[in-house]
Amino acid sequence: MENIFYNRRDNHLTYGRGYAYSLQYHIVWCTKYRRQVLKDGADTDCKALLQELAQEYRCEITAMEVMPDHIHLLIDASPQFCIPDMIKIMKGGIARKLFQLHPEMKKQLWGGHLWNPSYCAVTVSGRSREMVEQYIESQKEKAWGGKGRPPKDLARLQAYHREVLDADHVRLQSGDCETS
Repeated sequence: MENIFYNRRDNHLTYGRGYAYSLQYHIVWCTKYRRQVLKDGADTDCKALLQELAQEYRCEITAMEVMPDHIHLLIDASPQFCIPDMIKIMKGGIARKLFQLHPEMKKQLWGGHLWNPSYCAVTVSGRSREMVEQYIESQKEKAWGGKGRPPKDLARLQAYHREVLDADHVRLQSGDCETS
């Protein structure tokens, strides 16, 4: 049955019965021991599995990159989207299916666990959304060496997030914000 209650408009708001929202999350999680196992077709399968899960759980992946040892997602989700539960669903479903499709991966991981239990989830404002999309899309282009070492511009992205959040907080306190 087609969901007729959700309607996305050009203003990036999604409308439902009695509410409107625009919630984006930049989510990152890593493989266990930062092992570089998401390659040689596993990365492509991982992307397809993530798209299937997003469709099943009615969230939209607006940007995605699967690196050999971690995943970046920019997700547009409803207020009912519970981050920890959804990440658990994504990690569990993907791990099970990837191990079925690529049994050689288990040999590289001790104990048969694909994912590190940790993750990072950052809310994204409308002003920083474009920058986060570009950051995610440029991940494969960067040839940054070193296991587990973040790209140099990660600190710049985090500083930008803090700057935007601080500016939004000041605007809210001063009453200068628009409510449209």
